[in-house]
Amino acid sequence: MAMAFPSISSTASASSAYPARSISPLRRRPGFLALVLVALLLFLSFQLVIHVPSLRSAVSLWLFSDLLAERNGPGSRNVQDMDNADKTIAYTDQDGRIKLFKVTTREFLSSSIWMNPLLPKITQPVPQTQEVAEEQSLAAGSEVSNISSTVTLETRRNDPIKLKREVFRRKRKENRIQELLQIDKETELHMRNVATNRSRNFSNKVRASYNIWRPEFHHTNTDSTLRLMKDQIIMAKVYATIAHSQKQPDLYALLMKCIKQSQAAIGDAHMDHELDSSALERAKAMGHALSSARDVLYNSGEVSRRLRVMLQSTELNIDSVKKQNSFLVQHAAKTVPMPLHCLHMQLTTDYHFRDGVIKEYFRGAALKEEEEKAKREDRSLYHYAIFSDNVLAASVVVRSAVTHAREPEKHVFHIVTDRLNFAAMMMWFISHPPLPATVHVENIDNFKWLNSSYCSVLRQLESARLKEYYFKAHDPSSLSDGNENLKYRNPKYLSMLNHLRFYMPEIHPKLDKILFLDDDVVVQKDLTPLWDIDLKGMVNGAVETCKESFHRFDTYLNFSHPKISENFDPRACGWAFGMNMFDLKEWKKQNITGIYHYWQDLNEDRKLWKLGTLPPGLITFYNLTYPLNRTWHVLGLGYDPAVDLAEIENAAVVHYNGNYKPWLDLAISKYKPYWSKYVDLDNSHIQHCYMSEH
Repeated sequence: MAMAFPSISSTASASSAYPARSISPLRRRPGFLALVLVALLLFLSFQLVIHVPSLRSAVSLWLFSDLLAERNGPGSRNVQDMDNADKTIAYTDQDGRIKLFKVTTREFLSSSIWMNPLLPKITQPVPQTQEVAEEQSLAAGSEVSNISSTVTLETRRNDPIKLKREVFRRKRKENRIQELLQIDKETELHMRNVATNRSRNFSNKVRASYNIWRPEFHHTNTDSTLRLMKDQIIMAKVYATIAHSQKQPDLYALLMKCIKQSQAAIGDAHMDHELDSSALERAKAMGHALSSARDVLYNSGEVSRRLRVMLQSTELNIDSVKKQNSFLVQHAAKTVPMPLHCLHMQLTTDYHFRDGVIKEYFRGAALKEEEEKAKREDRSLYHYAIFSDNVLAASVVVRSAVTHAREPEKHVFHIVTDRLNFAAMMMWFISHPPLPATVHVENIDNFKWLNSSYCSVLRQLESARLKEYYFKAHDPSSLSDGNENLKYRNPKYLSMLNHLRFYMPEIHPKLDKILFLDDDVVVQKDLTPLWDIDLKGMVNGAVETCKESFHRFDTYLNFSHPKISENFDPRACGWAFGMNMFDLKEWKKQNITGIYHYWQDLNEDRKLWKLGTLPPGLITFYNLTYPLNRTWHVLGLGYDPAVDLAEIENAAVVHYNGNYKPWLDLAISKYKPYWSKYVDLDNSHIQHCYMSEH
């Protein structure tokens, strides 16, 4: 047993002034036999002291009283000499060996601790640690634990690093006490108040994102068993085909049975917890069947050949499904929903068959015609351009912009639509004018200057070659061939409404600035500060969309063509249509429409870019686009479910570019409220058309 408690055998050895009984026999250099006898006596005494607590206490009192008597008795030396007097201490180490070392009287007093002579002096513990040892010994509760804790404390004291830490902590504590003693009462009161408030406001609720006890961290949503069963089914199909070819009907029947059972157990599961309760048993049965099949049928060459055939067949099926999915998504995105078609029909009917109430609407609109005509050409007002054939979408754009405008009476909206939807568009804004703003609706067929002799794209749209591209299935570039992306076959590219953005000065010859808005945007802030932005001589103010390697010029243009590679930088940053501030003065100076016509004529065979308006826009406004702050225009709500909601909330305009328009059932549900809250649900036609659908 390892001990650090001193033996009762100790003698003085420093001088002859000590009593004869205190002189150690070891100082007289006894013989070997005497030394063994003394050691045996010491060991017996030590065991007696351990097992008899009262005797141990008595010995300790006797030893310390003896030291005090020597310190205070007659004939003793002065205090300095007594402090330097040596004592020989005997003790047993951890291995039971008896060891001796010397200490002075000062080191042996109750306020000190014993030092190990084998350690260097820097490792000798400080006096305060003795009190800690006594407190921990008293708290142990038993003699054995008292002894073991003392041994542990002795070991801890002998560690130089721990001793240094104790000294550092003590100094730090003393410094902190001195700092607290020096603060004034006002500072102390302030500290108390701060601590009180902190304790009152403290919340010990663990945040959900860091809580390891959340169900997500229990790893219950695993799919390891599901994936194992699917892999088993694949291998079972391989072995089943081999068994069938090698005329093994029993094995073939067993494998097909296991395949059906495993497929039934899987069902529509995506995670292990969704599997049928018999899934594990099915997996075990399949494992046994595969083991049997492997013993009979396994041939590495044959298995690898079968797997390659299955892989090729699966790839073909995947390609076919992707094409079907792409076509169906495009079809669903571009087909007019029944409620929207109903709304257009109702409005068109009201426009042509006017009852008394509608006649009053028209009479009031006629009275305001002169006043509104002056506003339409007033350069001091804020003008918007919207090209749309969707009444509901256009109404949301206008309503959201007017709602957030600080001076709505100064905002003028110029809407251009086609002949088919003109009546419905007119009827809506006559019966629902966004007062006090002004709305002017025009028919594209009234633009006499817009003809095939002037407009390149209109001439191309009327060509037989483009009609074959769109409508003839046997054409090499038709839909059935699938050589090109289906999104470029969108019917909107056949509409001149999509290309009117390149003819702004012709449509609005008396204006200096105009803000272009797509009909799939929602305005969330006042846009009037856009008119105060200095475009630095540029024609187009737009938000750039390039991020790292995405949405740069090489994404939209064919840089293998020399005309493109010689004139444009493939790493140039792209930008977005949807919210664009156009400086019409600079437009006329730079002859933007002429540049557009030049490149549109070069692309008649669609070798420079595919169909659409963004690629020719990037070319036409190359080095003529001023980048706006990204908060003005946030895109992606029509295709990207991962758009940051904070960016959406902070955006001035949000854009549902993509196939998932907010008025379709395909819309991303979490983005739809930003648009639907501006729909006039009180309108009788909307209630009739949309409620009848449900």
